[in-house]
Amino acid sequence: MSHLVVGLIWLLHLLPLPLLVRLGRGFGLLLYPFARWRRHVVLTNLRLCFPELDDLARRRLARQHFALLGRSLLERGLLWWASAERLRELVRIEGLEHLRRAQDEGRAVILLAPHFLGLDMAGTRLTLEINAVSIYARQKNKVFDRWLYHGRSRFGDQLLLSRSDGVRNTVKAMKSGRPFYYLPDLDYGPRESIFVPFFGIPAATISGLPRLARLADAVVLPCVARLQPEGGCVLHIGAAWDNFPGADVDTDVARMNTWLEGVIRTMPEQYYWVHRRFKTRPPGEPKLY
Repeated sequence: MSHLVVGLIWLLHLLPLPLLVRLGRGFGLLLYPFARWRRHVVLTNLRLCFPELDDLARRRLARQHFALLGRSLLERGLLWWASAERLRELVRIEGLEHLRRAQDEGRAVILLAPHFLGLDMAGTRLTLEINAVSIYARQKNKVFDRWLYHGRSRFGDQLLLSRSDGVRNTVKAMKSGRPFYYLPDLDYGPRESIFVPFFGIPAATISGLPRLARLADAVVLPCVARLQPEGGCVLHIGAAWDNFPGADVDTDVARMNTWLEGVIRTMPEQYYWVHRRFKTRPPGEPKLY
């Protein structure tokens, strides 16, 4: 079955982009009524993060999210098989000069890349410009694992580490000149996490961003992927954060979450709401899902 799914994704990547976009949106909307648990997670997240919205507005936003989620799944074939030329057309990069400037100055770089639905497309496009280091989580399904790994490593000389490889190897890679494509905004459990507000709710958040920035003497460049209505996405690389890391880790991590909230509010349908962001709760607090 896995091979059949991969074969279908390969066929779909040959379609004209406007047709692939419509099929992806349709696929996502088809998932909405059937993916009962994931729909529950999305609606719970939206209720917690956007209490000002009524139930109808949250359901409308959830359907928009599923439509874009379907797009991101079907467009994955472009990341696995499209030519470098086509990927350059699909993904426009804004702010690449911020990354080049930091590299020219000999600074280690952390690209802070939150989990928006264009994340993988933007990451693959970025590998046409740089040799980076990132964390790769092995998938249980060996067929999908092979192609996901292929998509993230097919261009250039990319270094994909596992979480078990430890901080030392990541810092070493950054100091050697590899920007770190870093995704620290999910709930990874209580280990190495602290509770800081996310949309006003205590959220278990790993404290790796300020710690890695300090260890590698790295600058942090915010890196946001925005899916475009007509297909493809825009990857925006922002200027380096001033005075980061600061004197207090909790304050630094809270700053990251506050910045992320602001970006999410500009495109709430594109954040990865199918993840249980508030799964880990402070001692004594009830479960939210």
